[in-house]
Amino acid sequence: MKTRKLGYSQLHLTTIGLGTWAMGGGDWKFGWGPQDDMASVEAIHSALDLGINWLDTAAIYGHGHAEEVVGRAIKGIRNEVIIATKCGRVWEGDSREIGKSLRADSIRREVEDSLRRLGIETIDLYQIHWPEPDEEIEEGWAAMAQLVKEGKVRYVGVSNFSLDQLKRAQRIHPITSLQPPYSMFRREIEEEIMAYCGTNQIGIIAYSPMQAGLLTGKFTKERASGLPDSDWRSKHPFFMEPQLSVNLQAIEQLKEIANKKNVTLSQLSLAWVLRNKEVTSAIVGARNPEQIEETAKAGYMSLSKEEMDNIEQVLGWRIKNL
Repeated sequence: MKTRKLGYSQLHLTTIGLGTWAMGGGDWKFGWGPQDDMASVEAIHSALDLGINWLDTAAIYGHGHAEEVVGRAIKGIRNEVIIATKCGRVWEGDSREIGKSLRADSIRREVEDSLRRLGIETIDLYQIHWPEPDEEIEEGWAAMAQLVKEGKVRYVGVSNFSLDQLKRAQRIHPITSLQPPYSMFRREIEEEIMAYCGTNQIGIIAYSPMQAGLLTGKFTKERASGLPDSDWRSKHPFFMEPQLSVNLQAIEQLKEIANKKNVTLSQLSLAWVLRNKEVTSAIVGARNPEQIEETAKAGYMSLSKEEMDNIEQVLGWRIKNL
């Protein structure tokens, strides 16, 4: 699979990375419902076998459980995979409530816990998960820079930062990467952030490129209404009326473009995200080996001008009808 250099770093990521959010299970506030750990490990091994060279996780996924699953999967093959994880979301014991802290002492505790759960000595890419509390960004980013100096992490990045927040952090220590939501249905970073990242050698790692599964083309009104309460999507506007009907109509039009190209909608959605030179990689989630086998193929795809124009027409129609 093709690789792209991540920002100014020496990390070369495959254009598709495996995300482990769903592997945390459903027993926490933003879970995806029940998940079998063995299927998660098999999905990770399948991704690596397909040529994907990096995994994205976070301490908060399943309150540490996703990191433990990743640690189990990479045991004995640590040198074959790039590990990215995140900090800034905290919890106490078995509580479902999630706290927010970018205090230096909190980040230091988090990195030690993540290293232990992952079973590794150094994290390749350590990211601030959310820029909250806003007033703690400078303290948190300075703490991240210190972790690089100490060798706990190789590079540091951010996730979900605004343009102003990026500029504030950049003044303290170079940002390796930004991880924002980016998909056909969420294009906010195209306005200013993408250009800023390109100018400042900040790699973009797109998360939710298939819009939390919506752009797989496998969602129906019935499936959306049947999502369990333990699945965070059951409460998201994209999966609720009136947006759901418009989204599903747009998806049917996008499926026609995908069918003409003889690819799946998932693959088309990923190729669309990766068309931008500023995007280093796109994160795809998977619950089993079959899912990652399908989406990994998008790492080899490209789109023609005609296909791009047709997609833009559909996306324009969607915006007008929301």
